[in-house]
Amino acid sequence: MNRNELRHLDMNLLVVFEALMIERNLTRVGEKLFITQSTVSAALSRLRDLFDDPLLIRNGRQMEPTPRALHIFEEVRPAMDVISAAVSRAKAFDPASSCNVFRLGLSDDAEFGLFPPLLNALQEEAPNIVVVVRRANFLLMPGLLSSGEISVGVSYTTDLPANAKRRKLRDIGVRVLRGDDRPGRLTLDEYCARPHVMVSFSGDLSGNIDADLARVGRSRRVVLAVPQFGSLRALLRGTEMIATVPDYAACTLVDDGSLRAEEAPFEVQPAELSMVWSGAYDSDPAESWLRERIRQHMAGGG
Repeated sequence: MNRNELRHLDMNLLVVFEALMIERNLTRVGEKLFITQSTVSAALSRLRDLFDDPLLIRNGRQMEPTPRALHIFEEVRPAMDVISAAVSRAKAFDPASSCNVFRLGLSDDAEFGLFPPLLNALQEEAPNIVVVVRRANFLLMPGLLSSGEISVGVSYTTDLPANAKRRKLRDIGVRVLRGDDRPGRLTLDEYCARPHVMVSFSGDLSGNIDADLARVGRSRRVVLAVPQFGSLRALLRGTEMIATVPDYAACTLVDDGSLRAEEAPFEVQPAELSMVWSGAYDSDPAESWLRERIRQHMAGGG
């Protein structure tokens, strides 16, 4: 379909399509969009003609999407968000009445250690918004921003798209987590001798900490790599294993008293946790509001 043919496209069909892909139920879509079930059925029929595909196939009370529908949804949903943002950009943003959908990319450490207080604040100030979190890291963030799958992200970042903007939130300090009851802090020798648990999104068994150790001629033995911080408390409790994690993640992990955190017995090279966002949303009132709340609740000392 070329751009001239878009004039024949009813945008309401895409709104119904998005709701169908989320709800997978005609009745719930009708309730969500304040239209009758017969209107939803008619829209689905037109969508099937438009895309020349069944799109959703009934399976009991639910409707299952076809592979073609899943592909279309991946393409259409970010575009719908951009269109919605463009239409509302000139309007003042009122958090109390907004029903905006915000799409964030968060590294696991930021999601685990810093996101819960931010979410509480967002829900209190803007109770009707929806927040969609995508898992991100410095490798995935550029693609998520470029594709429009997220509008803002928080992570350690390196390369970014040309139109992206970046703001430092805080320095990333590290703490050593341990669940044993031996007194005193670990020496460097003890640290290197202990079995280590590493949080690794990609499954790698080395990272910045290993580079820091190499600078002083030392190394560690990683015996377990997990993809998320949430499991560390149960894994470390009552064992000799230790984990070296960002300080803000450590604060959350020690809050029940089953683990303790201490400074690393070697110098750690500085790293920064940054907020990054697409330049296309730089002047959007709603996105500006969100970025300010992220700064308030995720920045060091905030």
